[in-house]
Amino acid sequence: MQAGILKNKLYLYMTEFFAGMSVMAVELGASRLLAPYFSSSQIVWTIIIGTIMIAMALGNLYGGRSADKKPDPDRLYLRILIAAVWIAAIPFLGRYVILGISGLLVVAVNSGFLIWAGFLACMVIFVFPLFLLGTVTPSLVKYTMDSLDDSGVVVGRLNAFNTIGSIIGTFVPTFVTIPAVGTAVTFLIFSGVLLALGVLYFISARRRALRCVVAAVLFVAFAVCGAGSSFAFWEDDLVYEGESVYNYLQVKDEGDSVVLSTNVLFGVQSVMQKSGGLTGRYYDYALAAPVLAHAPEKDAPEMLILGMGTGTYAVQCREYFPMLAVEGVEIDEKITALAHEYFRLPDDVPVTTYDGRAFLNVCDQRYDVIMVDAYQDITIPFQMSSVEFFTLVREHLKPGGVMVVNMNMHADDEGNINDWLADTISAVFPYVRTADVPYTTNRELFAAETDVFADFAQRADALENDELRGLMRRIDAAMTAHVSGGRTLTDDRAPVEKLGMAVIDGLIQEELGYYKRIIKEDGIAGLIASVTP
Repeated sequence: MQAGILKNKLYLYMTEFFAGMSVMAVELGASRLLAPYFSSSQIVWTIIIGTIMIAMALGNLYGGRSADKKPDPDRLYLRILIAAVWIAAIPFLGRYVILGISGLLVVAVNSGFLIWAGFLACMVIFVFPLFLLGTVTPSLVKYTMDSLDDSGVVVGRLNAFNTIGSIIGTFVPTFVTIPAVGTAVTFLIFSGVLLALGVLYFISARRRALRCVVAAVLFVAFAVCGAGSSFAFWEDDLVYEGESVYNYLQVKDEGDSVVLSTNVLFGVQSVMQKSGGLTGRYYDYALAAPVLAHAPEKDAPEMLILGMGTGTYAVQCREYFPMLAVEGVEIDEKITALAHEYFRLPDDVPVTTYDGRAFLNVCDQRYDVIMVDAYQDITIPFQMSSVEFFTLVREHLKPGGVMVVNMNMHADDEGNINDWLADTISAVFPYVRTADVPYTTNRELFAAETDVFADFAQRADALENDELRGLMRRIDAAMTAHVSGGRTLTDDRAPVEKLGMAVIDGLIQEELGYYKRIIKEDGIAGLIASVTP
């Protein structure tokens, strides 16, 4: 017997609306849950979208068949209750699933680690609840259609409600809930919406009260356990952990330095040495750019940093080249706020919240040095890796100006992402040099329209600061002229994610080799002992 709440069919349409909204919210939440572990590249997005489409397709098939065999709304709203509880559990249990799958694949996979880990994590965490939500539309068609005469109107109305819900479910998490309260609470909000749908139906039907109580209790339990959950739950020295529209953000105090990371499993984006001076990282090698551009010899040289981050490079440039006027562009304003709070970025260093390429499109100013530091693990924005972009950079350089690019995935195999980037830059700039940063995966690239490298050693020797002069000598010795292989990235064709994935996969396997050897020699007990303080 149909519950009273369904008699005017409005509740069925609202069910379609909230189901569509929740599916999109879960999809966006999935990207934020996976990004700190596997990055937010197009490859990861492809995995998420593909997995969710598989779940929805299977749900559509099952929902239609189930509705034909037994057209009972109780079955639909019970599935919605189960989906609600599962989604509520994701913030608490999802991180353990991700790390567990990653740990198992360490010994089972030799290539494509991130792809396999991301795909299996999506399958385990998201397929079942979205399969259940995929049963909603075909079931509702069965319950709302009175005859074939109104089938077109009913299906069209259901699709409209689903689409409107999906639109809201796309914008609200991205611009409201995730930046304001985080990914975990976002999952709980939309899980609560689904829970309310199911509970209201069964209250109206005056049956299945025990199932509603169990679902509500589980929801509360997962909410308590998962609302304040940390992506890096094993870390005990974080001074900040949060999220912005663009990133997961983690600030760690390591005693002599402060570190920003936007990933849990790999990668450090910024490091500030509390004592000042050189960091031992790529920022030091990038200091060669002002010397190449004759900044110490100019009255008012200017520098632009695309990808300002926490401002470590800007602070270093101000320390070693006080005559240099520095400004930056950073798309994530929350990172800029962290830069002022934890990384000592001076208030008088202007930072524009904008995309780097979009900034160049509207900027008329020219600079002596332009630093491009917008590449983050495999998340390389294709629009800032093409011939068209580097042409824009060249047009914004003064005569004798220098572009420095931080390429953070050093690899030795032929045709890697760095080779493609360097070849692309060589198509725009006639003079290109690279230098690998010791003990890191970074490679610094310097490019100019004139041969600024010819007298670099002499100008380095003329520097008054002994520490800086010694560094410049090491950089000069490390520099090699790039010989182009003709590989060019354009706005139309820039497979940066695929190229970057190949490099980072090798880096991960290199890092995991140590633990694989422990497992092979000492088993799981040895692995646990190696990571236990």
